[in-house]
Amino acid sequence: MGRTEAYLGTLAFFFIAPGTAGGLVPWLITHWRMGEGTSVGAVIVGGVMIAAGLAGLIECFSRFARKGGGTPAPVAPTQHLVVTGLYRFVRNPMYVSVLVLVFGQMLVFSSAALLAYGVALWTAFHVFVVFLEEQRLQRDFGDEYIDYCANVPRWIPRILPWRPEAAAPNK
Repeated sequence: MGRTEAYLGTLAFFFIAPGTAGGLVPWLITHWRMGEGTSVGAVIVGGVMIAAGLAGLIECFSRFARKGGGTPAPVAPTQHLVVTGLYRFVRNPMYVSVLVLVFGQMLVFSSAALLAYGVALWTAFHVFVVFLEEQRLQRDFGDEYIDYCANVPRWIPRILPWRPEAAAPNK
């Protein structure tokens, strides 16, 4: 896949997948209206979470096109395993970013329905990752992916970034 196709496919998938899960569905649930009794603190923390989730998504999506030679979409996957950027801290930063975005909106809009949606979304992500995505990545990238999994956690980020070049002797 050429660079232009990778960027265009990534941009389209950005609006289709996380745009729906992290934007459209929360809007359908809350219509982005403040809930009763929303505190200033919750709005500030939620706003920071929303900004962090969006920044994480943008970083990861652009990295897939730049470094992976493909898109996050399963129909046009990357040609190279992406283990740089946020991927040095957690194996699934796109999913984590969407969840941070949803839970940030939950705080801003004081929405129990968004809490339930976020938990259901995490459950769906977990099932997809464990039973489909990880199997495909192991098949496509073999030992490189196994080494990555041994060093980078699935959901809870590492404190220090994984440095694959430091783990490999004589490189």
